[in-house]
Amino acid sequence: MADLGHDRFELPPEMRSMAESNFKQAREAFEKLLANAEAAAGSIEESGAHMRAGARDIGARVIAFAETNVKASLDYAQSLVLARDLPEVMRLHSEYVQAQMRALAEQADEMGQIVSRAAMDATRPKH
Repeated sequence: MADLGHDRFELPPEMRSMAESNFKQAREAFEKLLANAEAAAGSIEESGAHMRAGARDIGARVIAFAETNVKASLDYAQSLVLARDLPEVMRLHSEYVQAQMRALAEQADEMGQIVSRAAMDATRPKH
């Protein structure tokens, strides 16, 4: 008779609780970091109007990308803690890597467009 439980991937309740607590603390720390980054991005107000607008747009997108990527990583790590067996861990990993590769490609494309637009706006003659 085959042992169907040999694939089980279980964490002891104490470790699961500790991991969930650590994820909560990591999310809280990230949210504080994000708030500080947003405040810093808002303080870039010393150049001309076009440069300020471009810098604000770039800063806002960088912060949004970082927030999206860190949240995805935290969600992924938390899903690994809750995984029931090795095949589930492998499936979660594959899904995460594929989703992140798509997200990073989209983010790079968007950032290229934003930087190009900001550079064009900054060099446009002022009336």
